[in-house]
Amino acid sequence: MNKIILAVVGLAVLGIFAYALQGGETEEDYTERILKERERIRNFLRGSEESPFAPDSIPFKELSYYEPDPAYQVAARLERIDDHKLLTLPTSDGVQEKYIRYGYADFELNGQPQRLLVLQPFEQQQPPMLFVAFADATSGEETYGGGRYLNVEMPSRTGQKSLKLDFNLAYNPYCAYNATFSCPLPPRENVLDVPIPVGEKNYDDN
Repeated sequence: MNKIILAVVGLAVLGIFAYALQGGETEEDYTERILKERERIRNFLRGSEESPFAPDSIPFKELSYYEPDPAYQVAARLERIDDHKLLTLPTSDGVQEKYIRYGYADFELNGQPQRLLVLQPFEQQQPPMLFVAFADATSGEETYGGGRYLNVEMPSRTGQKSLKLDFNLAYNPYCAYNATFSCPLPPRENVLDVPIPVGEKNYDDN
């Protein structure tokens, strides 16, 4: 039987990250923090009963990542969607998942304007988080063809006009490792023409 993976499952794996270089953090400190988080993810996938490798005794192979690049931390302008309409996303196995349209994140990468639709899981967990499923010019080549995910911290203030996105934390959905999982696909507006060469690469199980 297929297993439905909710977008927010990454919360347990990735946690909530402090995105900006602040409080005296150097670029070296930032890189070390990213590498420590990746090691924590590896340990979770290797050993947890909730890992996508656990249910069917699929052997775990090493994860592959781009080198951390602080340039792919971005401060995005948040344009909220006031009506909070539901959006139904298709998934890798044809099942549909419901999300709330939270807003749009506008930002620049390499001088080019970009926009991503930010979603709120319909069945929210604690702490509350936002979710971005996206594809880019690396998808299907160096990264997973079904796109990658970002967990985004929920704005702490009413009327907050910005979001922090760190693409170094982009991670694969569980169906990239185990085809029995069902994973939401990026909405059409989140298919970017530009490459985002940071975060997790394709998983090679050979």
